[in-house]
Amino acid sequence: MDTQKRMVESFQITHRVFIKNLIDSMTLLEKEIEDSREIGSVCTGEWCRAIEFSLDELAKDLYSISEPRWMADDYSRTLRNSRRRLHDLYARYRGIASRTEH
Repeated sequence: MDTQKRMVESFQITHRVFIKNLIDSMTLLEKEIEDSREIGSVCTGEWCRAIEFSLDELAKDLYSISEPRWMADDYSRTLRNSRRRLHDLYARYRGIASRTEH
């Protein structure tokens, strides 16, 4: 039983670190997108592809996470909020990308 408890604790720590790193990555992307709003011509083809690729990778990672039953409720809330934040971030990116395409 003690081994199982240690294993569950290890999984919980690993999950929390993984989610924290995803959120940190999202924060960096968010800052990059916000900075690009101030500079109208920043959305070059290369920049747009890089941002879109990063957003797609984050989405794959966030939406592939299943919620383990042994995680606390705040974990589910954090995951749900992160998915919503990524959706909003992608919408902001599309707004910037569409402005520069015209």
